[in-house]
Amino acid sequence: MTISPDTIILWKWGPLVLNATIVYTWAIMGLLVLGSWAVTRRLRTGADVSRGQCLLEILVCTLRDQIGNILPRQPKRYLPFLGSLFLFISLANLLSVVPGYHPPTGSLSTTAALAFCVFVAVPLYGISQRGVRGYLKHYITPSVLLLPFQIIGELSRTLALAVRLFGNVMSGTMIGAVLLSVVPFFVPVLMQLLELLIGQIHAYIFAVLAAVYIASATRVYEEQESKGQPETPEDSGETQNG
Repeated sequence: MTISPDTIILWKWGPLVLNATIVYTWAIMGLLVLGSWAVTRRLRTGADVSRGQCLLEILVCTLRDQIGNILPRQPKRYLPFLGSLFLFISLANLLSVVPGYHPPTGSLSTTAALAFCVFVAVPLYGISQRGVRGYLKHYITPSVLLLPFQIIGELSRTLALAVRLFGNVMSGTMIGAVLLSVVPFFVPVLMQLLELLIGQIHAYIFAVLAAVYIASATRVYEEQESKGQPETPEDSGETQNG
């Protein structure tokens, strides 16, 4: 029973090792790129649109609305990053029905890389919204004594993101393999369907947590409350119409 795709070595030459995690990650990235190109190469307006474009618009609008619930000001600003996170994890977990496939999200190296992307994106968005001084100031607010605890919090939540996703995907794969060996009929099929559903939930949770961390860094809600200003027509139009 394979616990992690890291243990599946497909090619090795000296110190260079090509394992299943890397190959499946490249495959998912390729599918996302080719799928995006195929759907967007003939975009149209009006009533004469393809089914692929309709599906794409529904997906993008749904992701934007979900982001807007957490980051109500300029949700399109965060859509490329958060949407890419969700789509990658979602597709990686969804393809687990393919025989011989092992989701790269079952590798700690992949989930750590995704969590590191969030770890880097949070201060970048925070600095872009509040400036370097304004963002760094929250580390010592209301007291400079909180600085080490703030740093520990940043690191621990990044670790929690990586370990949570890795543990959930790995445990689901192991349970499915055990059931398949014990009861090789209907129960594994039901568990596989349940695992697909749970995989989508994990993708959603990961993206939502990333959005919450970004919202905390940009302090959207606090800025709105402190300024006492209603949302501008430009922002509301962007949330509703994109």
